[in-house]
Amino acid sequence: MDIITLLKAERDKAAQQVNALDTAIRALSGMNSTRVSHGPHKMSAAARTKIGAAQRARWAKVKGQQKVVSIAPKRHISAAGLARIRAANRARWAKVRAAKK
Repeated sequence: MDIITLLKAERDKAAQQVNALDTAIRALSGMNSTRVSHGPHKMSAAARTKIGAAQRARWAKVKGQQKVVSIAPKRHISAAGLARIRAANRARWAKVRAAKK
């Protein structure tokens, strides 16, 4: 046998060992995880808010509080405010581009 054939055989053997090690690592790292990831949130924001409010109510009941503190709704920017931000960004980038020339 020539040396090239022997080297290729050794390379294939090493590749199989690396694949086996990768498989073992994936299997073991899956066992250590406490949380299974199924991608992004599967629950809507409204559902999470309701669950959070219910949990706060339960804790308030346990602690003997009468009033439950609610979380303020998210604030949204107005169309005019967004337009001002976009115009400012356009002006800023125009200034940057002009400085490059």
